[in-house]
Amino acid sequence: MRMLDRKLARDLRHIWVQCLAIALVLGCGIMVLILSTGTQRSLEATRDAYYEENRFADVFAPLTRAPRGLLAEIARIDGVARVEGRVVFTAMVDLEGRPQPASAIVISVPPDGRPVLNVPALRQGRMPRPGHPEEVAISEAFAEANRLRPGDRFHAVLNGRMHPLVIAGVVISPEYIYTVGSGAFEPDDENFGILWINEAAAAAAKDLSGAFNDLTLTLAHGADERAVIAGVDRILAPYGGTGAYGRDRQPSNVFIEGELKQLGTMATVLPPIFLAVSAVLVNMVLGRLVALDRAQIGLFKALGYRTGTIAAHYTKLTLGIGAVGVLLGWGFGWWLGHELTEIYTRYFRFPGLNYRPGTAPIAISGLLGMAAAVLGGLRAVRAATALSPAVAMSPAPPPVYRRGWLDRLGGL
Repeated sequence: MRMLDRKLARDLRHIWVQCLAIALVLGCGIMVLILSTGTQRSLEATRDAYYEENRFADVFAPLTRAPRGLLAEIARIDGVARVEGRVVFTAMVDLEGRPQPASAIVISVPPDGRPVLNVPALRQGRMPRPGHPEEVAISEAFAEANRLRPGDRFHAVLNGRMHPLVIAGVVISPEYIYTVGSGAFEPDDENFGILWINEAAAAAAKDLSGAFNDLTLTLAHGADERAVIAGVDRILAPYGGTGAYGRDRQPSNVFIEGELKQLGTMATVLPPIFLAVSAVLVNMVLGRLVALDRAQIGLFKALGYRTGTIAAHYTKLTLGIGAVGVLLGWGFGWWLGHELTEIYTRYFRFPGLNYRPGTAPIAISGLLGMAAAVLGGLRAVRAATALSPAVAMSPAPPPVYRRGWLDRLGGL
């Protein structure tokens, strides 16, 4: 082992606690970067795939009542790819053993049982069969909160009349990844849910046979959303249209976008703070070590050690701190990112969400961690190499004292 390497090992035995503390601080920055960017990437990829596979609508338009023949006219608007008219309304749900009824949004299902847009994904059972007005599919969150499963029965008040219903299936929907009732600020799965029933039963309950009161559509590639919305509003205005809107105003999608932005903010704000603090700590520890090694540095130079060799000796220490911090950050970041992804999976009701941080965040975080450690020790390394042998072997001059503005102010 070279002499400088033996010195490095001896130094580490004396300051390993400080080095480990710095590595932990640096690792926290790497960890936050990995878990936030990885979770954000996983959420975005899962959301986009879920939206595409289940044909999440691009434009939504509530209205009072319009004949189904109007759908053909809306479909001819330039930029419209698919269009679907539904019957949507709220209802009270009477569950056995509950003193108070729950509320629900009721959505019609086409006669063939296959919605064109916002297709529910089955978790248990099946969709309501045509010709069975008593069958419903319910949202998974509502089912779990009330311990309901396929085959269970309950009653719902549809348009002022009590109707017996039987659960055919339990589903999730891209339209209701985040489910909040009217006027609520957070989900209340026990008291609010979504029901999907046959179109004939929904239309009969609201006296909308041959009509619809809710419109959803998707846009063709490159379509102008504003122009399409303007065209939809123009057509629906005589039928009580309250204004079409895009995904940017759809409640569930808005909340998910907010979560993604928060993860992006966390990845942007917190890691630089941890990395900057770790760089300052490296500078302090290495600067103190260089000050203590002043005479030894002069002796090494007098014995013929090159300036670059001495600089590499102290840089090895910073690289070691950085490597430990990066490895800790990678490990804990992957683990916590996986745990956070599991929480999002349960909270948002995605069909499946796998944590995939990707190679780019891992590589970038590693480079940033090593750079923070090296840059933190740069000043101390320059101080170690700037001294000539004669100066380094002499005692350090005392610091220069100057009266500051606080001292002068105290004199007043």
